[in-house]
Amino acid sequence: MRLKVLGPIELSGRHGNRGVRGGKLAQVTGLLALRANQFVSIETIAEELWAGAPPRNEVMTIRTHIYHLRKVLESVQGGPPAQATLLTRPTGYLLSMPAELLDVDVFDLLAEEGRVLLDAGRCYEASDRLRAALGVWRGSALQGVPVGPVLSAHVARLAESHSRVRELRIEADLRAGRHRDMVPELRELVAADPLNEWLQARLMEVLDRSGRRGEALQTFQNAWRHLDEQLGIEPSDDLRQVQRRILAASAGRS
Repeated sequence: MRLKVLGPIELSGRHGNRGVRGGKLAQVTGLLALRANQFVSIETIAEELWAGAPPRNEVMTIRTHIYHLRKVLESVQGGPPAQATLLTRPTGYLLSMPAELLDVDVFDLLAEEGRVLLDAGRCYEASDRLRAALGVWRGSALQGVPVGPVLSAHVARLAESHSRVRELRIEADLRAGRHRDMVPELRELVAADPLNEWLQARLMEVLDRSGRRGEALQTFQNAWRHLDEQLGIEPSDDLRQVQRRILAASAGRS
């Protein structure tokens, strides 16, 4: 069986694929998945579901959600042996399953392998491994799930991890000299997030290394305009340093 939460929640096994319907059930599934092989207390589940204002029958309601989740796991896995097991403890629950069956753990493993390869200077292999890590994602984490205070922190952390791994993959491609191939992707990323100065700086670099110095300098001007109009701030040192390097190189070639 496989459990996927980097996108809409999906369970797949011998008996096909299943989504998880129902907002509260999806929240419980997401919480237990993101804390797989860890004990999750009833209090934590209640905080996620009702944010400090639980109903009188909160324990019974949680037990009902757990019951339905067990049924989903059984329907996907079929008969024994079960790879994912939902265990009951006196004050909470634990979802037991091998790490390689949970997409979050697969992402973390591939990302760490990519980091190690990049640190070792093996840029092409690092890029491939980091690209594979990003390929595990099918959308935003827990897409479509109405997250509460506990899951919100998990989702924010995962979004940061995704952004960091994407940066590492871009860095690997830069070191590998794939400048021309990177231009369309970086343009698209900058268009989606024009206030991200790190992406703006990398777009300037790949444009310059692709022989498009004028476009690189225009990117700096565009970034400055967005930062001024949206935040009232000036470009960071990173952006300015890239601009100065491009200008210095231009002067040296003239």
